[in-house]
Formats: sequence, C-alpha cells, structure tokens
Amino acid sequence: MKSVRGYIVVMWMVLAVSPTVVWGSNTWGNYHWARTNNPFTLKLGDNVSSTWDPYLTEASSDWSKSIVLDTTVVAGQTTPQSCKSTNGRVEVCNAKYGYNGWLGIASIWVSGSHITKGVVKLNDTYFATSTYNTPGWRRLVMCQEIGHPLGLDHQDVIFTNPNLGSCMDYTNNPLGPPSNEHPNQHDYDTLETIYSHLDTTTTVGQTTGSTPSAGDRAWQAGQWGRLVRSNPDRRIELYERDLGRGHKVLTHVIWAE
Repeated sequence: MKSVRGYIVVMWMVLAVSPTVVWGSNTWGNYHWARTNNPFTLKLGDNVSSTWDPYLTEASSDWSKSIVLDTTVVAGQTTPQSCKSTNGRVEVCNAKYGYNGWLGIASIWVSGSHITKGVVKLNDTYFATSTYNTPGWRRLVMCQEIGHPLGLDHQDVIFTNPNLGSCMDYTNNPLGPPSNEHPNQHDYDTLETIYSHLDTTTTVGQTTGSTPSAGDRAWQAGQWGRLVRSNPDRRIELYERDLGRGHKVLTHVIWAE
C-alpha cells in the first residue's frame, strides 16, 4: 500500500468571502464567466502531451454541446511544469508533479462572482501507474477538471454510490455502468442555470486584469491552509487559505483508493 494516497484537488481562487458550500450541488456558489451574450467561447490552452491531446479534444467537444457555451482548444501560453494562469482563459497542463498524492487540480480565479482565469493540472506521476493509466480514468479526470472552471461542482462525492453517468460524479469505477466519462444532461441543465443571465462586462478572453497570480504553484499540501470541512468518510476535504486583502484560496481534496 502506498504511503501517500492518490487524490484529486480542486482549487478555487476567490476575492470575496465564499458562500456556504452545499455538498452534492452541481454549482459552485454563483461563480461564472462574465459575458454579454450566449453562447460564449472559452479558450482552453493546450499545454499537454500527445498522450493527453485526444482527451483534451474530447472533453472540449463534450462541454461544447452545452447551448450556453463553447470551448475551443488553442495553443498554450505556459510550460507544463509551471502551468501559470492566463487572464481570460483556462490553461490545461500535464507533467510529473511528483508523489504528492493528487491526480489533478482545477483552479479558478474570481473577482466577486466572476471567473477571470483558470488552470487545470494533471499529475503524470500517478497517471503512469497501472491503477490510473487507463482511458476511463484519464477521460473522467480531464472532463471533470475542465468542468470546474466552467462553474460546475460535483454531482456526488461518495465514491461507492452508484454512478450517475456524469464526469462530475466521483467514482471508484469510471467505466460503470453507467460510464462517468462524459457530462450528462444534468450538467448541461446546470450550465443553463448558471448562465441564464447576461452581464454588462466580460471576463472571457480578457488579457488584462487585477486578479493576483498567487496560487499558480500552490499545489503542495502545506499551502492549502486550514481545514474547513470534511465529508463523513474523509474522502472529501475542503481547505481555505487566506491570501490577505480579501483574497482567498479554497482547496477541495478528493482522496482515491
């Protein structure tokens, strides 16, 4: 048995006091990309290897089936190891980040309720192992981690519950049945709810902004801050890191087998 268990991390950069988290809800507060029309197009920066490229392309296609948004894969603007954020878009990266336990990280920076940028990191240290080096696990994690910067939370956080047929549902068995490798109708319906209004400004594609870059390398456990809550079997934990001046990091830790 490994001394460090694998887990998935979802890290959120917030500029205001976070609303109460409702476990099992498929939205994360009211965080969303500001935009003046629907559908809008969000760029996904490709900083992944040829092994991951098909999964990134597939996830982008899956999420683009939403009637309120499209995603498009474009050239990345960072290096996989550093995976620094870029205003107005989501950078997607993979690298051997080490035996730190996590499978993937999805980070968003927000100003008020508006997302200004995002980052997805996939840890090849664990995806090189026999447990996670499968199409099912790669597809699930890529799909889910891109779903988070769109404003989606998990549909269910209990690994042993029956699969919901959604990549936003954590599971011990991505293939199911039903398969948890793609979004389901509930995910698309939730996106419609999140983006049912229009804004007077836009954060999509904006290359400038005042959102801090702190947290680009905050994937070590020592930087998570204080434990806020944990689910009954401690498979899901939420940490909060206060950056000062109203800036905070909320870190979801999801433990695997």
